Amino acid sequence: MQPVFILLLIASYFGALLIISYFTGKNSNNDAFFKANRQSPWYVVAFGMIGASLSGVTFISVPGWVEASQFSYMQVVLGYIVGYAVIGLVLLPLYYKMNLTSIYTYLESRFGRYSYKTGASFFLLSRVVGASFRLFLVANVLQIILFDALGIPFWATVVMTIALIWLYTFKSGIKTIVYTDTLQTLCMLIAVGVSIYYVSDSLGIQGSNLIGHVADSDFSKMFFFDDFKSANYFWKQFISGAFIAIVMTGLDQDMMQKNLTCRNLKDAQKNMFWFTIVLTFVNLVFLALGLLLTEYARLNGIDAFKDDLFPVIATQSGLGIGIATFFILGLIAAAYSSADSALTSLTTSFSIDILDIEKRYEAAKQEIVRKRIHVAVSIVLILVIVSFKYIIKDESVIAKLFVFAGYTYGPLLGLYSFGLFTKWMVKDKLVPMIAILSPIVCYLISMNSEVWFGFEFGFFVLILNGALTFLGLIMIRRKHD
Repeated sequence: MQPVFILLLIASYFGALLIISYFTGKNSNNDAFFKANRQSPWYVVAFGMIGASLSGVTFISVPGWVEASQFSYMQVVLGYIVGYAVIGLVLLPLYYKMNLTSIYTYLESRFGRYSYKTGASFFLLSRVVGASFRLFLVANVLQIILFDALGIPFWATVVMTIALIWLYTFKSGIKTIVYTDTLQTLCMLIAVGVSIYYVSDSLGIQGSNLIGHVADSDFSKMFFFDDFKSANYFWKQFISGAFIAIVMTGLDQDMMQKNLTCRNLKDAQKNMFWFTIVLTFVNLVFLALGLLLTEYARLNGIDAFKDDLFPVIATQSGLGIGIATFFILGLIAAAYSSADSALTSLTTSFSIDILDIEKRYEAAKQEIVRKRIHVAVSIVLILVIVSFKYIIKDESVIAKLFVFAGYTYGPLLGLYSFGLFTKWMVKDKLVPMIAILSPIVCYLISMNSEVWFGFEFGFFVLILNGALTFLGLIMIRRKHD
């Protein structure tokens, strides 16, 4: 595929995002940027959240994971269902009752200012690294298939990507993203559907036989109950999936900010219900694509594995310009869907949770400060993504992402669990110490668990970290105000 064609595709896609930004950015203010004026249709939010949840990590890493892990990822996805139910029935009612803009404000009302700042800080760390992981993966692929040939260095690719995202989000933030995410989700799903069609046709699999072919393949084994010590043991992954959904969606300002733009609690709960159903099915489709890609690579002697599998087959295997075009379209959509909402949520959290702009500044000044923070967060993302070029050498990015999330979201899980399920207060000034020590102790246990216990934690590290935080909070509890 010619670089000029890819550039035209990127330009056309970006033009569509700017058009959406123009119409949603009229009469914008901080209320529109942070909460979309609480006027978002729930079905638009639900569909857009699918793309934000999938991102480039699912788009590239999940298909590449099938060869080594089969369909075991579905065990995690099934756990998501339980986690999303907790979000819809427990967390959303709390957030709407308190009329929150930042969900971490809850920690201040429950425990105090130090707990509040600690929770927000762990979110900022989690989201900066998580969003950077996702965007790094996509930017790296674009670099290989396009920008290397044009002599453009990786750092320039990242700067351009973040600058384009800043351009269409700086006016209306989440109000724009609710609608741009809808377009990006649609592009990603079309790309996957087209890819399945091209690869299955090349393998000689007729549409009516596709489901049977996937079901009969050795790669489609989904449930693993044999070895409880293994990282892919069913209950370990299922329970981990439930907690991953709770913390990476329900305790994450990025994802919850979209939910909180719905008109009321009932709409937000409908959004979570339909989002859960569609996302479960979509993940299964991604795994089916991974199975077909793995079979195609083996049949044609293609030396591509893990995160390289989908990009190489789509752009270099001779399947045609159709699959290459839609792959790149889906890739671009994944890049923007993962980074634009992160940029907005990080700006929101830093503005409200760290700088307290709603308390410290008048309305006119708040908007000026928010815009400066938006630029600063963009610069931070650029620096972190470029640094990953020298850090990440092997292993699927999705695996790294979930393991890292266990360390950064664990303290949030412990704080919210303690707040929701106990009536104890804590010595607020000691909460930051507990939140820092828990991941350190968790890391030491996880690194030595196979030697000490013959047990591999895997994604289960999130639960261990949350439990350690919970125990730490018990140690610093006080029964009265």
